[in-house]
Parts: sequence; structure tokens; C-alpha cells
Amino acid sequence: MSAASRAPLCSTSRNRSRRAALTAAVGAAVAALLLSACTSGGTTGGGGDTHFVMGKDGISTAKKGERAAAPDLSGKTIDGKQLDVAGYKGKVVVLNVWGSWCSPCRAEAAGFQKVYEDLRAEGVQFVGINTRDTKAANAMAFDKQYGIEYPSLYDPTGKLMLRFKKGTLNPQAIPSTLVIDREGKIAARSLAALSEEKLRKMISPVLAEK
Repeated sequence: MSAASRAPLCSTSRNRSRRAALTAAVGAAVAALLLSACTSGGTTGGGGDTHFVMGKDGISTAKKGERAAAPDLSGKTIDGKQLDVAGYKGKVVVLNVWGSWCSPCRAEAAGFQKVYEDLRAEGVQFVGINTRDTKAANAMAFDKQYGIEYPSLYDPTGKLMLRFKKGTLNPQAIPSTLVIDREGKIAARSLAALSEEKLRKMISPVLAEK
């Protein structure tokens, strides 16, 4: 057989190989997309039977009657005092996870203090969970700089965050904010920094509940 007659066979073989490789690549991409779709629920609005529904504004909410209870959140604050969040039952609690090392936390701090000042007389209590600060002094300096008056539990290793039901918090998402209703159940969640406007929008429906 001449070289000319062999060429089409070689070309056909190469084409088959290319098609097989392309099919494999497409299959791998589809599998990756399916995997990400199955595992993203814990951070985007579902997962762990928390019944969160993601809104267009990035805030997830759970209907009354379908909310998970907040876990035990007690321990030392950044200034060494004892605090138990369960003691605020009957109030709407805004729980903010933050760190002094976190730029988005600095960006939202003043807005959080402003909303706290405006709403505390209406039965809203803010509580921070300070995480990954190796020294409580760093967290205290942060509060002094931004005029934060509400307490923060000191949780340098993230143990308090791990008490939450799967799908409620992402330990890598700092800052995060939860709104806990008057019955001690988690009504809303944000896994990103919040503007003052968004924070008020997040709290308002829970505060309006009877």
C-alpha cells in the first residue's frame, strides 16, 4: 500500500482519537458541574435541612415554623466577661461573625453599630463572634476604633461556629451574619459583608413578627 493510500486511514484514526478525547473532556466538565450543584447548598441557601431560601439580595431566609434552633452560644467575651446568648431569648438577636484582620468586617462595622443604636430600644440585641484573632486585645482595639458597644464572644479557633447545624454557617465566610428570632431560631443569614441598608432589610421582617 502506498503512502498516499495510508494517509486517509491515519487521518481517520486521529479524528477518532480527537473525538474520544473531546467526549471525555465534555463528560468530565458535566460531572464537575453536577458535583458543584450537589455540594453548593451549604453555602448558597440550602443544605443541612436549614430551609434557607436565597433572595436576590444575597440574604437567605427561613419561614417561621421551618427554622433551625440556634446552638448553645456561651463563653468568654473579648473583654473577659461571661455571656450566654440564650439569655436574650425574647429579643431579636443579630449575630455577626467577624475578625479584626478582616477588611470586609472593617467596612461594615460602623453600619452595624449605627443599626444597633437605632434598634436596641425596640428589642434587638447585637452579639459578635470574634474569630481567628490570636489575641483578644486585637479584637478590643477593633471595637474601640469603630465605636462598637455590643458584646462579642471570643472564639479564636472557631469552636462556636462548628456548633451550628450543617449548612447554617460556612467557617470560611467571614464576615457572616445571622438574625435569630424571639424564639431562639435562625430566621435569616448572610455569608458576606452587609451595608447598613441590607442589614436593616434583613432584620425588619423578623422584628415585625408577633
